[in-house]
Amino acid sequence: METKKSARKYDMGSDLSEQIKEATKDNHVRAENTELMLSYQKGEVTLPQYKLLLCSLHEIYTVLEEELDKNCSHPAVAPIYFPQELARLEYLENDLEHFFGPDWRGKVIVPAATHRYTQRIREIGKVNPVLLVAHAYTRYLGDLSGGQVLGKITQKSLNLTGKEGLSFFFFPGVSSPNRFKQLYRSRMNAIELTEEEREAVLKEAVEAFEFNTQVFDDLQKLLCVATQQSKINAATFPFLPLKHFTVGLCVTLATIGMGIYIL
Repeated sequence: METKKSARKYDMGSDLSEQIKEATKDNHVRAENTELMLSYQKGEVTLPQYKLLLCSLHEIYTVLEEELDKNCSHPAVAPIYFPQELARLEYLENDLEHFFGPDWRGKVIVPAATHRYTQRIREIGKVNPVLLVAHAYTRYLGDLSGGQVLGKITQKSLNLTGKEGLSFFFFPGVSSPNRFKQLYRSRMNAIELTEEEREAVLKEAVEAFEFNTQVFDDLQKLLCVATQQSKINAATFPFLPLKHFTVGLCVTLATIGMGIYIL
């Protein structure tokens, strides 16, 4: 597989953060060019897109933060374990409650690709916690880097006021994102890894980007199918209650999940 080959090309004298950046360069470009991310770049993100994204992010961060908590004393995890500064789960739950109401847990829709992503994180958390370094770096530093910008784009696109529904993008525990990213990278670069472990982390970082790309694509496909179904429902049953549409969307998800899997 071509993407995996790129992970083997690195300079042992380079910092791990730089090696990950180089190994995942092509994957990063692909992730940025998914339809969902292009909508963001154009400032055209829609509420259905955003709500589905929040659902997947909640699933991903639930598992990632559980595994980081379980392995927080592991020599490779401890240096990059910053729950007070980086944890996203509480903020995602606030956003989901804002959009779906207090019973939001019964309304969350998660594509099959997201489940595959989280299954991988659970697997490595149990058998090889060193690889959590790749997933934590990819998710947290990516969200911290783009959080402020994406938050403003989302706020403007959806005509949201204040920070309600936008908690995910803000890191109140981080006073200076740039300084914190420098600290995080220095801690990560100081982790002692064998050559085999380092190569495995780089491969896992490539896989993490691929999972994310698949999730973005899956969310967009799900949204397209749901939109078509809602048009049919609107034409056939113009007064169809929302709960029936939600059930239909869940059925659509199940159908997609049997045939595709994609972050």
